[in-house]
Amino acid sequence: MERLGKKMIAGIQQIGVGVEDLIEAWKWYYKAFGLDIKAFDDESVADLMAQYMGGQPRKKRAILAINLQGGGGFEIWQHKGRQPKKPDFEIKIGDIGIFAAKIKCKNSKQTYNYYKSIGIETINGLAIDPQGKENFYIKDPFGNYFHMVESNNWYKEEKKNTGGTYGAVIGVSDIDKARILYSDILGYNSVKYDKTDVFEDLKNISGGDKKMRRVLLAHEEPRQGSFSKLFGESEIELVQILDGKPQKIFKDRFWGDPGFIHLCYDIIGMDYLKKECDEKGFSFTVDSRSKHCDDRSFDMGDASGYFSYIEDPDGTLIEFVETHKLPIIKKFGWYMNLQKRNGKSLPKWMINTLRFSRVKKFV
Repeated sequence: MERLGKKMIAGIQQIGVGVEDLIEAWKWYYKAFGLDIKAFDDESVADLMAQYMGGQPRKKRAILAINLQGGGGFEIWQHKGRQPKKPDFEIKIGDIGIFAAKIKCKNSKQTYNYYKSIGIETINGLAIDPQGKENFYIKDPFGNYFHMVESNNWYKEEKKNTGGTYGAVIGVSDIDKARILYSDILGYNSVKYDKTDVFEDLKNISGGDKKMRRVLLAHEEPRQGSFSKLFGESEIELVQILDGKPQKIFKDRFWGDPGFIHLCYDIIGMDYLKKECDEKGFSFTVDSRSKHCDDRSFDMGDASGYFSYIEDPDGTLIEFVETHKLPIIKKFGWYMNLQKRNGKSLPKWMINTLRFSRVKKFV
């Protein structure tokens, strides 16, 4: 395989969400966000993540669900063999970790009215953010927040109100330190706003009555890589509480317990990324190649590739996946091999073959 010679970020592949009942959660995300493509289904032992699960491997099941209109997917993740532990406090915006997944929608008002018509809990009404854009928050039945953001960046038309993951709202203790990771390494080098205030658009969000600093980051250059057209644009909103002390969202809990467990980027050039992360003080804490030291891929159920994790300055987990193989029609042994593309975006017809993995029933 010819090497690209640099690291390349194709976009947000998925946001990980820990749940108590995977099928129940997936049905809800299918209804709310149109996540009807099953990219992989992996039931195995998460041995490499033991350090984040009480020091021992844990059985789990994880499904990667995506929406072909565009955006990243959800890795819906459930512990098997232990009862997942919920937080023992009310999570508030600005608490340390991923507070909300950003989801892109075509029209804020239309999507807001649709959610109200089908009984999905809307939190703050239609609000205007610091850059003057209409947006709103919703909450799933499991306590997770989602920030609905209007976007014109779409992969294809499927007559759905929303796409998939568009980014995240992340609580940090020091925004300037955090930007070494989010701006320098992850490429969010454009500041859409940097405001300090008590914000009117957050008044009905838990913790939204506190003085805080909010920085919305985007990437100036289009992402590149096999699935970059599907993943599309994304943004990160960093929130630092200035009035009071935030709590760690996953304090005394395991990775995979209920809530947003990581933010995952699809990348090419893991060796070059590792070198950059080392140089900037964000060394890999998990590297699947430690188990496969030759050039074999790590098996991720129906898919395969390499994966690694780093922590932001407050311990929030960022995952990187270099995907080598994805199933198209598993029963016929039809897989998409990505190792020889050397960073080139897949043609649209090839990405569209993922429609053959569209869910017909939940099992």
